[in-house]
Amino acid sequence: MLVERIEHKWIAAFQRTFTLCKVQPGEVVAIVAESQSRRVNVELARLALEAMGARPFEITIPSPALTGPAPVRSTGATDALQHLNPVIAAMARASFIVDCTVEGMLHAPELPEILKGADGNVPRLLMISNEHPEILERTVPDPALEGVVRQAMRALRGAQAMLVTSPAGTQLNVQLQGAVVGGVWGFCPKPGMVSHWPGGLALAFPKAGTVNGKLVMAPGDVNLTFKRYLRDRITLTIENDSIIQIDGTGVDADMMRGYYQAWEDQEGHRAAYAVSHVGYGLNPQARWDAMTFYDKRDCNGTELRAFAGNFLYSTGANEVAGRHTLGHFDLPMRGCSIALDGQTVVDQGVVVQGVVVQGASA
Repeated sequence: MLVERIEHKWIAAFQRTFTLCKVQPGEVVAIVAESQSRRVNVELARLALEAMGARPFEITIPSPALTGPAPVRSTGATDALQHLNPVIAAMARASFIVDCTVEGMLHAPELPEILKGADGNVPRLLMISNEHPEILERTVPDPALEGVVRQAMRALRGAQAMLVTSPAGTQLNVQLQGAVVGGVWGFCPKPGMVSHWPGGLALAFPKAGTVNGKLVMAPGDVNLTFKRYLRDRITLTIENDSIIQIDGTGVDADMMRGYYQAWEDQEGHRAAYAVSHVGYGLNPQARWDAMTFYDKRDCNGTELRAFAGNFLYSTGANEVAGRHTLGHFDLPMRGCSIALDGQTVVDQGVVVQGVVVQGASA
């Protein structure tokens, strides 16, 4: 297990990332954390901001009591804020928000209100994933990644359909009309922007009834909610967005069935089985094998969402489709081919050059 302490090299990594976020001397910055946050990252953020001449202040909220039937992981939707108006008002008045909550504020219900700003100010927000600082040090954003992700986002917005195939047997059709497209490159220099570190992926939130087919997860694919590399094959049959059948004889399939069933029993519906978002990783710095090197407590796994050429299939909440649930799976898969309107953008796990070009303009 790695030690969590202040290291000069990690302060420097935070400064490099905050520099890409255009933090200026005298700028007011809110560092938002909760009682279960990784304290070393909160302190590294504060020290880096102070070294840059910014004026940081910290908000720490008690981590709320558990309400779900099982542990909640990898949602990107912290429930720590609890719609506390003074907390929301303070963040809205900061120019830059450093999000160190455990699950992050990317999909938190309070985020739209925060990003409206106040008194003529519009904040920008960087979610620092709940990772050991060594992981953040390795994945300091590359400025060139913004152009790559933006180009991939344009391709998703311009496409009518996504077809995902793999040698393992995946044959998944996603209709993209009406989908909401997003992307993250790890830094946010402009008011109203939201990003997370590590970053480097483009994705789409499909509207209801647009995803059908089979998703075959092979050994080595990843269940990030469990922080686990699969040892067994799992076949997911998907009809009208929802997983209707989970085939597989090993413990990986048993665990997945059990987690889904817990949320169905608790919530009384099957939103946890339905697609949240689909997309692909574009970050050559991010590693598929990264979890091998860290204890589970040391990593959140955001890096594996972004490794170049992965197909990311996620289930759970999807506001575009009108579905809400705390049950969530992020499932990065290797070796898939992804075509947009017949144009291959990822070929068996390799990003196709000339379609998504390193350093393309925004």
